[in-house]
Amino acid sequence: MNGDLGRFLRSRRARIRPEDAGLPAHGRRRVSGLRREEVALLAGMSAEYYIRLEQERVGNVSDEVLDAVARVLRLDGTERAHLRRLLRPPDDRRAPLAHVRPGVRMLLDAADSVPACVMGPRMDVLAWNALAERINGFSAVPPGERNLARLTFLTPAARSLYRDWAAVAAEAISYLRLYAGRHPDDPLLGPLVADLSADPDFARLWEEHQVAEKTFGVKLLHHPELGDLDFAYETLALPGDPELLVVMYTADPASPTGRVLARLREAREPGVQEAAAG
Repeated sequence: MNGDLGRFLRSRRARIRPEDAGLPAHGRRRVSGLRREEVALLAGMSAEYYIRLEQERVGNVSDEVLDAVARVLRLDGTERAHLRRLLRPPDDRRAPLAHVRPGVRMLLDAADSVPACVMGPRMDVLAWNALAERINGFSAVPPGERNLARLTFLTPAARSLYRDWAAVAAEAISYLRLYAGRHPDDPLLGPLVADLSADPDFARLWEEHQVAEKTFGVKLLHHPELGDLDFAYETLALPGDPELLVVMYTADPASPTGRVLARLREAREPGVQEAAAG
């Protein structure tokens, strides 16, 4: 587990104030949030056992212990699943494949009224349609750098492209952390995180151990040619390929962004783009 379990638990208890957990907050406290002994008390276990849990010196943790710790630390469903994976790593730790089926490429082509792309393992961009190309310019990015986390943190233009850059950055890290818990032995993940850690914002946020699924939300862009674009997005998981996500960006047809998309559809060349190997 390489310390991830302990760091995750410490980050979760640091966000809970003692008074919110029904404990007195008198005197000086050397740690932010709950102490380890307080978590143990609230979870109904010995302090020694909880300390060994944070130090990753216990095995065969029961469901009762897991549920008690999750309750005290107020973990949501995604965080509970992440904790379970850290405690019980999957047997199959092979890196997931990143192959886009022809049928998925046809799906992208059919979704020609909205920008859409396929996001694969480690947030790699594997395929995209014509509108996504017009908005994001993926084909101009070297194949080895077509990764949403890389583009967010290592491309200077991203901080002006995303009007809500801080939210986009936090979302990217939370999903990448979730992926790391699912595939701790992915040989390509460590080098990616090492590269991204050159950015101080990434390094700081990575240590917060936030985890979240990529489901739906908004993206607010300031495009250098098209101006301000306000998108909602939906993420669709593909049956049979759980590590591939189709991300589709939508806008009300009557909105300024919807009208921009209508103009782009009239001018675009049809067809799906796919990342070249390498």
